[in-house]
Amino acid sequence: SMGRIIKRFSDGSFLEYDWGNFDGWCVYHTDPNGIRKAPRDMDCFLELQSLSRRYGAGRMYKDFVQIYDMTEKEINRDVLDNICWLAGSYGKNSLRVDTVFSILYMAMVAEERKAGTRLGKRIKRLGVHQLLMEHKSPYDSANFTRGMDWKEIAGLCEEHSF
Repeated sequence: SMGRIIKRFSDGSFLEYDWGNFDGWCVYHTDPNGIRKAPRDMDCFLELQSLSRRYGAGRMYKDFVQIYDMTEKEINRDVLDNICWLAGSYGKNSLRVDTVFSILYMAMVAEERKAGTRLGKRIKRLGVHQLLMEHKSPYDSANFTRGMDWKEIAGLCEEHSF
């Protein structure tokens, strides 16, 4: 099935929303060879970790927070353009940064839309914070909150003031 294409990149790859396990807000990435996957947090965190070794975790976290702060319940073109602009400052890795930040943005919009969500986009920020600022592994950052009560997760977010 073809989902709703949200962003196309210069190399022919693109991002879309389509049906996943829960709803029609699952993010899919189709690469330049036409291979379509639903990137997991683990995939995004591995990519962020790899990029942060070159550009610094602090810089990547600050850029992520800019996107986080603009994230609401609907996809906003201005935010997508802003991600593209931010990514431009990463030189030859700008496409990688544009891609991973756009995936995280789309995933946060989806989380903001989830019925009865008490955490919304904060759950992603906690993972990114653990990865970049607390230097947890991509696996641990992606799986840390699994099976945790929402109140406990909210408490951790509040400790970091988000």
